[in-house]
Amino acid sequence: MILINLLPHREAARQRRKIAFFVSLGLSAGVGLFISIMWFAVLERMTATQLDRNTYLETQNAKLDNTIRDVATLKEEIDALRARQKSVEDLQLDRNLPVHVLNELAKQTPDGLLLTSVRQDGERLLVSGQAQSNDRVTEFLRNTDRHSRWLAKPELVEIKAALVTVGRDQRRVYEFQVRLDVRRPQDSADADASEPKKKS
Repeated sequence: MILINLLPHREAARQRRKIAFFVSLGLSAGVGLFISIMWFAVLERMTATQLDRNTYLETQNAKLDNTIRDVATLKEEIDALRARQKSVEDLQLDRNLPVHVLNELAKQTPDGLLLTSVRQDGERLLVSGQAQSNDRVTEFLRNTDRHSRWLAKPELVEIKAALVTVGRDQRRVYEFQVRLDVRRPQDSADADASEPKKKS
């Protein structure tokens, strides 16, 4: 027996295709929505991780800034301590300087020359005195320039003839002023080190 289907089969196939299309469309939308939600969650997680890293870096930067500030403060304190130490060392080295200067003046003063005053201003010395002749002043200048360990750069400021009364006699003398540089002990040590040793 032959069965003939008189129902509209094309219409049913179209209906099935339509349903399959909408189902696949719904599934695609669902998969797309799921992927979007997952990607959003991953991005949120990455953002949170990066924010945590940023917070950690900011905290570490703040700690480093404090450390740098402390190091800068320590450097300033070290510089201040070094300056203080240098001042103390300079004072220690300079404490015997007046004795050496007076001793050197006595050594370098030739006969016939009298020192009447010695004034020191920092590392400059102003010496006043009287001499029997100009030659004595020249000899004093030569001695302090060439043979002195503690005195340097003699400079004649003034020389003039004057009459001095000694007892009942009047004598002619030359009053002079000489300016000298004072060598500090460390300068003298440096000069000694730089001079070649003399052969005996």
